[in-house]
Amino acid sequence: MNEETKGRETVYVNEFTDGVLDPEKPMLGPVKDGGHIIANTAPGCWGPMITPELRGGHEVTIPVEVEGAEIGDAIAIRIKEISVTSVATSSGNDYWVDGLYMGDPYVAKYDPDNKELNPESYVEGIGEDAVKFKSTGKPASPFKFTNGYTIAFDNNRSLGVTLDKSAAEKIAHDAKHYAAMPQNAIQHSVLTFCPHHLVGLVARLRPFMGQLGTCPSIAMPDSHNAGDFGTFLVGAPHPQAITAEDLKHRTDGHMDIDAVRAGSILICPVKVPGGGVYMGDMHAMQGDGEIAGHTTDVSGTVTLQVHVLKGLDIDGPIIFPVEEDLPFLAKPISEEERSLAEKVAKGWGMSGVEDSVPISIVGSGPDLNAATENGLERAAELLGVPVPEIRNRATITGSIEIGRHPGVVQVTFLAPSAKLDELGLLDLANDQY
Repeated sequence: MNEETKGRETVYVNEFTDGVLDPEKPMLGPVKDGGHIIANTAPGCWGPMITPELRGGHEVTIPVEVEGAEIGDAIAIRIKEISVTSVATSSGNDYWVDGLYMGDPYVAKYDPDNKELNPESYVEGIGEDAVKFKSTGKPASPFKFTNGYTIAFDNNRSLGVTLDKSAAEKIAHDAKHYAAMPQNAIQHSVLTFCPHHLVGLVARLRPFMGQLGTCPSIAMPDSHNAGDFGTFLVGAPHPQAITAEDLKHRTDGHMDIDAVRAGSILICPVKVPGGGVYMGDMHAMQGDGEIAGHTTDVSGTVTLQVHVLKGLDIDGPIIFPVEEDLPFLAKPISEEERSLAEKVAKGWGMSGVEDSVPISIVGSGPDLNAATENGLERAAELLGVPVPEIRNRATITGSIEIGRHPGVVQVTFLAPSAKLDELGLLDLANDQY
């Protein structure tokens, strides 16, 4: 192996896709097994959504190859640090503008006058009509706000306050500065739209990655690398259409699960050689479900450490959340609780109790019911037990939590330590808990 292809200790990333994750395109790196990826990420959702050139709903980093990762392996990602660099952002609930997209406004923005998909655009002025088609000068954004806000953060990025019209407009005139837009990002900043329906609302920051995962095994829009958004591509009228069977190629990197934050461990499937670790769509804060459809998209810096797990053939992500984020019933059993449990077991003639640790399995699908079934099935396959056993474990030692409405969930429960040890996951769980 020559020096150019040898895995590096640290790979720095400040380059972005055009909105599509394509396994046929070159990756960055490789990073060595046990090495680090440091990235400056661009805002997700709204900025790319209003930028016709981008062929996905996000602008994520170019995937990084991990040395030694082969199809059928998994990559454990320790999230070391997530820091918000944006001074402010805008977001809110949206509606679609008829005529400015072909079937799917996230991936197929459309110029009706020139019958052109994903045409060039520019910004002129501020407000919701400020993004214009380069060819005609007409408004180009296929999204507008039903109820939106502009939120500014304190210097320590601990809380944000939603701003009034005057402040939002001041920010809009220098939108990319306040967004701390990375140099290589091509998106227009949504701060240009200066929404201000909510004023004076205080929200705490707890940043996490809405997009973090590995490359799917066919080309897919970044925002649609999941079981819910992915279904929008099935039989779609635009060139990025896929079949229902093609959804097996997804890796569910677009989770919008708030547990994917600093201190957690994320385990991702490897479906292409090298895995292709990518990230983006950093959120300043979000409640479970992201029920408005969007939250506070920000620029930021991210530090990850990656480890190859040989032969852990999984279909979708696994999370070891920070203990604070675990449901009450899924928190690790304390020594005091274990002592009491063993006393109960002994009283009934049993020799002991199960040694178990928390685990969270991600499921996705076109709706929450389908996502839950997917998560249960993935968990059962991982542990080699029937789905009804996972239902019981999640009921009495865990919870089903909504990552994103309409169709991403976490199936969280206490899993037997002996089985996780067989799978090579116990050391990670013990590091965490």
